[in-house]
Amino acid sequence: MNKLIIFGTGDIAQIANYYFDIDSNFEVVAFTVDKEYLAEDTFEGKPVVAFDELEQLYPPEKFQLFIALSYSKLNKIRAAKYEEAKKKGYTLTSYISSKCTYLSQHPPGDNCFIFEDNTIQPFVKIGNNVTLWSGNHIGHHSTIEDHNFISSHVVISGHCHIKSFCFLGVNATIHNNITIESENVVGAGAIISKSTHAKEVYLPAKSILFGKSSDEINF
Repeated sequence: MNKLIIFGTGDIAQIANYYFDIDSNFEVVAFTVDKEYLAEDTFEGKPVVAFDELEQLYPPEKFQLFIALSYSKLNKIRAAKYEEAKKKGYTLTSYISSKCTYLSQHPPGDNCFIFEDNTIQPFVKIGNNVTLWSGNHIGHHSTIEDHNFISSHVVISGHCHIKSFCFLGVNATIHNNITIESENVVGAGAIISKSTHAKEVYLPAKSILFGKSSDEINF
């Protein structure tokens, strides 16, 4: 099996370790974090080492790396570590769930994390360092650029273009032929029916509190 190091010791690192363990040909042998965050020697029963010492302990000729970080700062922290790992000479692997329906002719870039129940239609292009949490629909001929985070049950219709450093929240819907410009935040449940501009934030209308309690209505 291929040997893998995971960057991070948070929830996403723990989840990544689980998925690689049960559904890949990789063996996770260690975790790594920046030295100032090295608070423990082990995580999930495996050693944790400082990132600045990684090449000496786990050289890039023998080990691959996966950056398991969230969408914090619109994916820019994950992108920075991605670039640092590249400079160190590491190959960054991607995970695609065996329960994902991947129909595109184009493989995703590196350091992608594609969960179960995603439907990725023909002619879709997915860049580097993209997270697709569970249950999304990525429509035909759409492009997702580098360093994006798509949460769960997002619908991206056909011929859409998601530029870099975006976050799309749960149940967001993107109509067909839409461009989401860079550094956009699309909130949970938002519906986007026209192309956006850079650094915009979209929030859906909030649910309202009804004036009666549940035992006062005929339900």
